[in-house]
Amino acid sequence: MKVKIFDEECEKDLEESINDFISEINCDIIDIKYEVAIATCGEEQLYCFSAMIVYTVKSE
Repeated sequence: MKVKIFDEECEKDLEESINDFISEINCDIIDIKYEVAIATCGEEQLYCFSAMIVYTVKSE
């Protein structure tokens, strides 16, 4: 069993990163955990979109 962590500033970038990973590796997805963190710095809001994929590599 393995894990892959993704961290992006935009949800569309996170989606693209995950889809690219899934299409490039021969694996069985066990679980995907998704998280959004929001912080403020003065008047600015900062977002962090992250996901962890738990997977196993398929044997060939």
